[in-house]
Amino acid sequence: MPDLVVGVDGGNSKTDLVLADTEGRLLAWARGEGTRPHTDGMEVTAERLAHLGRRALAESGLAHPTPVAVGAYFLANVDRRAQERSALRQLTRLGVAERAVVRNDTLAVLRAGAPDGWGVAVVSGAGINAAAVHPEGRQARFLSLGDITGDWGGGLAVARAGLGAAVRAGDGRGPATRLRRDLPAHFGLASVESVALAVSSGEIPVPALHGLAPLVFATAASGDAVARGIVVRLGDEIVAMVIALLRRLRLLRTPTPVVLGGGTLQNDQVLLRDHIHARLAAEAPLARPRVLDVPPVVGAVTEALLTAGASATARRRLREAIADRKPPPPGAVDACDTEPTQAPAQPRVR
Repeated sequence: MPDLVVGVDGGNSKTDLVLADTEGRLLAWARGEGTRPHTDGMEVTAERLAHLGRRALAESGLAHPTPVAVGAYFLANVDRRAQERSALRQLTRLGVAERAVVRNDTLAVLRAGAPDGWGVAVVSGAGINAAAVHPEGRQARFLSLGDITGDWGGGLAVARAGLGAAVRAGDGRGPATRLRRDLPAHFGLASVESVALAVSSGEIPVPALHGLAPLVFATAASGDAVARGIVVRLGDEIVAMVIALLRRLRLLRTPTPVVLGGGTLQNDQVLLRDHIHARLAAEAPLARPRVLDVPPVVGAVTEALLTAGASATARRRLREAIADRKPPPPGAVDACDTEPTQAPAQPRVR
C-alpha cells in the first residue's frame, strides 16, 4: 500500500498544502492564509499548518489521524536555521508526519523548477526573497528582514510604490501618471489620497494593498512611464539578488538554472520578464533564467516524495496532476481524484 505525503508552500499571502500518496495520486489541495511566524508566532503558525493538513485528510475521505509518512514544509519568513529548527519542533510536536522537513519557501521554487535540485531561485509574491544551492550542496541566502536588511520587491512593494507615485503626481512632487486614475477604483474610493488616508487610519489593512499590484503592472504595460519605472525597479532588484548569489557561490562561470517564481513572476508580466532576461544576458550570460510553469507547491511535494523514496514516475504523475488542476480559492479544499473511474489505493496505516 502507498504511503501518504504532504507538501506545503507557505507564502506571505497564502499557503498551499497538497496531500498525495507515493504512487503520485493527488488526493487533496488545501489553501489557507499566509505563513507569518514573525508576526503570529511559530506555535500559532504550526497549529494552522496542522489544521490545514487535517482539512485535507478529511476532504479526501481519510479519517484523522491517518499517518502521513513525510511532510515537506517550505515556509516564508523562516529564513534562518534557528527558525527552521523551531518550526520543525512545533510541527513534530503536533504529529503532522512521521518525518517532517522544513525549508524556506524559495527552495520549493528551486525544487520545482530545477530538475537537478541546484541553481538560483527567486520568489516574488507578496514579498521577495531568493536563495541558491551549489551543485555540491552549499547554500547562499539573504537575511530577508525587510527594509532593515535592504530588501525591496514583491507585489506589496510594487503596490505601495504605485500608490505613493500617484499621490506625488497629485501634490506636485512627481510626474503625471495614470495610476492616479487607475488605483482608487480597486477600493471603491474617489482618489488615491482617500486610499492613503484609509490605510493610515487602519480602515484598509496594509496587506490589502497587495491587490493594487496587478493594476500597476497593467498600467505599465499600457506605456505609463511612472508605472514602467516601478516594474523596472522590481526587475533590477531581482537581477541584483541573482547576481549576488551567483557570485557568492562562484557560479558566474557555470551554466546555472535561475528559477523565477511567485505571483508577480508567474503572471506573464512581459515587461518584467524581458527586463530580467536582458540584464542577465548582459551581466551573467551563463545564467539560464526560466519562469516556473507550475505552482511552487510542486517543489514541496516533490521533496516529500523524494524523501519517501517514491519513483520518478510517481513524481512526474503528481506534477502533471497539479499543473492540470485549478488552485482552490483561499480557505477551500480541492478534493482531487486523478482517475475518477478507479478508486485510489488505500494508504498504508501502521
